[in-house]
Amino acid sequence: DAAVAKLNTALALQYRSAIEHTVLAGALTGIEYQPLAAQLSTNAAAELDDARRIVEKVVAIGGTPATDVASFDLPASPLDALRQLIDHESEALAAFHAVIPDTGQEPRSEAMEHRLEHLIMRKQEQVDALRRAVGQTPE
Repeated sequence: DAAVAKLNTALALQYRSAIEHTVLAGALTGIEYQPLAAQLSTNAAAELDDARRIVEKVVAIGGTPATDVASFDLPASPLDALRQLIDHESEALAAFHAVIPDTGQEPRSEAMEHRLEHLIMRKQEQVDALRRAVGQTPE
């Protein structure tokens, strides 16, 4: 039950990730941000694929997947929008990481933990790239 609850919390953030990447891919203006559009679009597809995989895991362990989406706005400044995305992705990373202690120790739960670790690794690489793009140093 704890794992399902935490997965559903993370899932609402994951849905936001897919949508926010999509919106930013199409909405960022300024020549300096155009090279990011293709990467943000690729990220959005990966976020959506991970959301599907997490829904499958929730169903596989007998839960009902969340359908709510964490809200976000579109800041007027492209730099502020990217900084917000970094903050949101960091929040999602923490939410997925928080699930791991509740996954258990049997083979099925080890598979879930491994899936979460891959999701976290991919998402962290995206955050690192976004931080470099906006001139932030890693935390």
